Amino acid sequence: MTERLGFGIHGIIFSAENKAHLGKSVLKAHREEEPFLRELSVYERLLAENIGEILGFNVPDLLGADHGLRVIEMSLVARPFVLDFAGAYLDKPPEFSEEIWTEWEAEKRELFGPRWQAVEMVVAALRRLNIYMVDVSPGNIAFVD
Repeated sequence: MTERLGFGIHGIIFSAENKAHLGKSVLKAHREEEPFLRELSVYERLLAENIGEILGFNVPDLLGADHGLRVIEMSLVARPFVLDFAGAYLDKPPEFSEEIWTEWEAEKRELFGPRWQAVEMVVAALRRLNIYMVDVSPGNIAFVD
């Protein structure tokens, strides 16, 4: 049995029973190949580094992928979490102007309010792994409440 968990610009997310992994997992089906490959590469890097959490925020484990279907299977995680890396850049940041970065940060500061400092620390921790997350929202970096 599957249940839709969400959807966005890059694809749709379902929970599913996975007998091989004994429990529920999450399937993310991507509309386009580029976001699929970006997200898969991030999860592969996190798996290689054995990272299941970042500064107390849970990160899904990569369980599998199907290139033909552009589907990634990952573990289901509870809040607090950081996820959705389809818009992330690996190994080098996007080439945005200083003005764009200033606007981006101002928007995120307003969006997260007093929690921005914690979010900024998570984003910085990802940067140290050469993962540049730009799609930063309360749905992608979520707190317990």
